[in-house]
Order: sequence, then C-alpha cells, then structure tokens
Amino acid sequence: MLKKILLSENEIPKQWYNIVADMVNKPLPPLNPATKEVLSAEDLEPIFAKELIQQEMSQDRWIDIPEEVRELYKIWRPTPLVRATGLEKALGTPAHIYFKNESVSPIGSHKLNSALPQAYYNKKQGIKRLTTETGAGQWGAALSFASSVFKLDLEVYMVKVSYEQKPYRRMMMQTWGANVIASPSNKTESGRSILAKDPNNSGSLGIAISEAVEMAAKDPDTRYTLGSVLNHVSLHQTVIGLESEKQMEIAGEYPDIVVGCFGGGSNFSGISFPFLRHKIVDGKGIRIIASEPASCPKLSRGKFEYDFGDSVGLTPLLPMYTLGHDFQPADIHAGGLRYHGAGTIVSQLRKDGLIEVQAIPQLETFEAGQLFANTEGIIPAPESTHAIATVIREALKAKEEGVQKNILFCLSGHGLIDMTAYDQYLTGNMSNYKLTDEEISKTTDSLEKLV
Repeated sequence: MLKKILLSENEIPKQWYNIVADMVNKPLPPLNPATKEVLSAEDLEPIFAKELIQQEMSQDRWIDIPEEVRELYKIWRPTPLVRATGLEKALGTPAHIYFKNESVSPIGSHKLNSALPQAYYNKKQGIKRLTTETGAGQWGAALSFASSVFKLDLEVYMVKVSYEQKPYRRMMMQTWGANVIASPSNKTESGRSILAKDPNNSGSLGIAISEAVEMAAKDPDTRYTLGSVLNHVSLHQTVIGLESEKQMEIAGEYPDIVVGCFGGGSNFSGISFPFLRHKIVDGKGIRIIASEPASCPKLSRGKFEYDFGDSVGLTPLLPMYTLGHDFQPADIHAGGLRYHGAGTIVSQLRKDGLIEVQAIPQLETFEAGQLFANTEGIIPAPESTHAIATVIREALKAKEEGVQKNILFCLSGHGLIDMTAYDQYLTGNMSNYKLTDEEISKTTDSLEKLV
C-alpha cells in the first residue's frame, strides 16, 4: 500500500474543467444591479480582466491552461495524494481516507492555483495594479506572490478581525510587496460609511470586497480579483480534482465520498467538480459533501435568492444561497469561511440535490484538527479542519455500519500561521457560536426586494 501517491510534472493538467458544460440546469445569470437586466461582458470590463470575464461566462467543457501558468504550477504541482493511515487507525474505521495535500504550495494553501492565472491574464492585458480582499489571508498571500511574479502592484483589504488575529499572514503579503489595509478602512467611501454606523466593526469578506471593488472601479489601470465564489475561480481550482483522479486510479480505488470545506467554494469546487462530472454524466453513486461553519451556514440555512456579492451593493446580483449581504458573521478563526454567500455554480448544484452540506461547530473542527495533527503530522488550517471533522463523522459512520468506504478530502492549507487559534482552543478560551433563525431572518427577509 502506498502512503503517498505522486505524479510527475508532465502530468500537471493541461486544461481546466468547466462543470457548467455538463450541468443539466445551468446557473441563473448574474444581473446588472442598476438595470436588473442580465449582466453583459461589457458591464464587467471596468472591474475584471477580459479573458477572466470570458472564462466566467464560458460553457466550454475544457479551457486550456496557458503554458506560462503551467510552468509556474511546477513550483509545487502536482501535489501529493496521501493515505491518512494514522487517522484511520486512531478512528478504528474500515474506511480508507485520502487527502489531497494543497498545503505544500509556497503560500501554504490551494489559493495559488487561481492567483497565478488571474495575475497572468491581467498582466497580459496591460493592467498595472490589482485590488482584492482576503479573510484569513490565504488568498491575499497567494495574490501577493502572484503579483510579485508578474510585477503588478497590489492592494489587499484584509478583514479587520483576521488582520488582528493573523499578523504573520499580513507580513507574508508585505514581504511579497503588497499594501495591506485592515477592512473596514477610512480609505474608501464603502469603509467610511460602515465605520460611521459602527466604529468598532470587525469586518467581513463582504465589506472587504466592497472596498476592493470600489478602488478598482475608480482607476482604468486597476482591476479587481477574487479568490473564491466566481465561476472562473472554481475553474482554475479543478487542477486539484483532475490530479486526484489520476492518483486515485494509481491507488486502485475510487472515492465513495468527496469532502471539501466551504466558504465561497474555491477548494470545494476544485476537489469535487471533476468527480461530480462522473455523477452527472456517468451516474456514479458518489456523495459530495460541503463542510461549512455552523456560525456561517449559507448552504444549510441560507436562502436561494439574488443577492450582492459584497456588503455595500457594488457587485452584480448573483443567484446564490445566501445569508444576506448585511450578514455579519461571528469572529470565528476560520476567516476564509466567513462569507455570506455561495458561488452560483455550487448554489445551483445544491438546489438540484447534487451535493450535500454539513454545518460544523467551531469546537468540533479544532478537535478534529488536533487529532489530524497527532496522527498525520500536519497542523491543518482552521478552514481545513471543517473538512476533517466531516471526514471523521463519515469514517465513524462507516465503522458503525461495518462497511468499507473510500473518503477523499482536500487539505486546503496548513495552520502554521494560525497557532493563535490553536492556542485559544488548547487553553479553553474558544467557544461555539449559536445562530438563531431570527438572526438569519433579519438579513434574508428583504432579499426578494432586490430584484
């Protein structure tokens, strides 16, 4: 039995997989927030690079990966597929558990899979500066490195609570030359309006998006980039699942269950979409599970409505499962999962019953993360611990039922810059956050009025 399954550099995928081509029910179109008409490519050109807009709207099944991007992928790709034998033994489960180790990238997470092509397409178009938001800092770090590679200036709006909780991620971004700003800030109209209402606002991804989009829209030499949610981001991340397909074949097994933690959908899409293709096209009886925080449960308790992708209302209206763009998530340590909505593709797949969802309390995730660290040697990022908690649930269920299951999950990143979070867990200073139906209703009841 192989513990670690590796591929050669020439086996890095040459194309990304676009699941929209195989979906029976395509995602509903985004709407122009001013006219409520279907969004056109021209509407997006002041914000995004043109080739990224084409990918966002594409229904082609396969999209070529530029050779320059593929060469840069070689820095760390292909990533290992690892059999979690230590975790299996600790759980006493008959399940075979595999994880795709995306923590080996230069920035420690999967986010670089999309940061490099996004920086590449902007550079190719002649753009000089980029803006973006970041939660826990994985995306900000990834885009900082990618911007450094392609000699682009970068301004990162980092959610204030993460800016304070995770100073080392801010330092990583600054090391690669990015200007990092705690959001909400006084630099933008969006930030000032929010601070006027709540001077102690700890921030959210929706607020940070508003600030980054505003700054990009003001300057013709600047474009905005996003690390999750959008179709082209999910597209780029499919290198994870495409490599995993080959590696599972080498292992001589096929997954019964595929799991990814869920914030906006980037790593979840990356690990699951290539396998979901087998379910849609070939009728494979595979279960796909998104693991989200119980304190930010957009897929499990949100509404499927058109909503803004940001807090202020600068973005297009997106058809998605959402807690409402005014939703202020609890200050959990899984900062990358504190987003109010889900991507349009994942939302449609959820609506059609093609994926499942589990909402995990914070304490359970850190318990899972500590067990994984003690059995597999890797301290996982707080985001990744959500996937691990779901894997443990499913492995124990297989033990109770006495059946052998093959479980595959994405280890989206390591937690070596998240040790403050582990310290709070280990010292008993961490708690779960209970979200009431009334709290959700406050930010979702008015969504129907947006269109």
